Amino acid sequence: MKPRSCSSSMSRALLLLLLFCFCSSVARSQATDSCTSTTSLAAVSRLIPFATSNLTCFDAWTSQGFIVRYGKSAQGTWSFVLSAPDQGAYVSVGFSADGAMVGSSAVAGWTTGSGVGVAKQYRLGGTRPASCPPDQGSLTLVPGTTLLVAQSSRLYLAFQFTAPQPTPYLIYAVGPSGAQLSGNYLVRHRSYAAAAVNYATGVASSAGGASSFDKKKWHGATAGLGWGVLMPIGIALARYFKRHDPFWFYAHISVQGVGFVLGTAGVVAGFKLDDDEPGADSHQALGITILVCGCLQVMAFLARPDKGSKVRRYWNWYHHYVGRAAVAFAVANVFLGLSIAHEAAALSALYGIFLAVWVVASVVLEVRLWRSAR
Repeated sequence: MKPRSCSSSMSRALLLLLLFCFCSSVARSQATDSCTSTTSLAAVSRLIPFATSNLTCFDAWTSQGFIVRYGKSAQGTWSFVLSAPDQGAYVSVGFSADGAMVGSSAVAGWTTGSGVGVAKQYRLGGTRPASCPPDQGSLTLVPGTTLLVAQSSRLYLAFQFTAPQPTPYLIYAVGPSGAQLSGNYLVRHRSYAAAAVNYATGVASSAGGASSFDKKKWHGATAGLGWGVLMPIGIALARYFKRHDPFWFYAHISVQGVGFVLGTAGVVAGFKLDDDEPGADSHQALGITILVCGCLQVMAFLARPDKGSKVRRYWNWYHHYVGRAAVAFAVANVFLGLSIAHEAAALSALYGIFLAVWVVASVVLEVRLWRSAR
């Protein structure tokens, strides 16, 4: 009896193991979605008020598990279904003419605490919630077709609109986890990406948010390096290394010249950004002020009088204090820009370390200069 009892126990254990593997496989197939399988979409297709069987499918945002399906009817109606993991936040797909999020129209969806799905169109007029009002935008949505379905840990955002052709860029976004929408205004996304789509072939470029994101990075890097880093270094070279003549002069104008070019490029890039974050106007005003000071310094250099001239002392006074004012404004503007861009605190800390080193070095060199003068 014992061998038979042991064999029976092993059989039950094996059966339970096979049943567990089968259930796990079914759960995984239901919780995931792919363009090669229609099982997941078929489970929710009965809840979507338009046909989904012949839609073109592509992997929209691989890192976030976004999948887009779309198609066009003979009447010029476009059908879209965005499939994404349910992360307790809203998901959205926007339509942009140039790849920029600001100025585009988007459809966003999320689930409430009761499991009810909500889907609305938004006009993305800026990056603040007040700039993204609900039920506005350029998409001519077909009434009764916009909805969100939650199924097996995934969200299915479905909608239809009429248009000769959708915009060439799609913008994908994921909201912050657990964030509640105030009056249905769209809060700032946690992550986003942009991709160009060829609707005739169903081929999309890799999503990477290259448009507005890269412009902001370029603006911050060039302006910060030019005005906030090279300019202070150039001032230190002119102040503390004059005994190394003519090295100090050529080093000074070289560093300041490169800083001016980079800083100007950063200001120009900043003019192309559409940002209505709190403090953006002050940031722009400071940037223009710094650029004006820089241009005045360039003109002063070109009109520099001879050392023996009677007005040279006044020129020196003007040149020194306008330059120092520009650097002071630049330092404040770097921190303000990092705050507006919501950059990691590590960048502010890194720039703070640079300033601390620069201040300590300047104090040491100033003491040595003072002792040499005595």
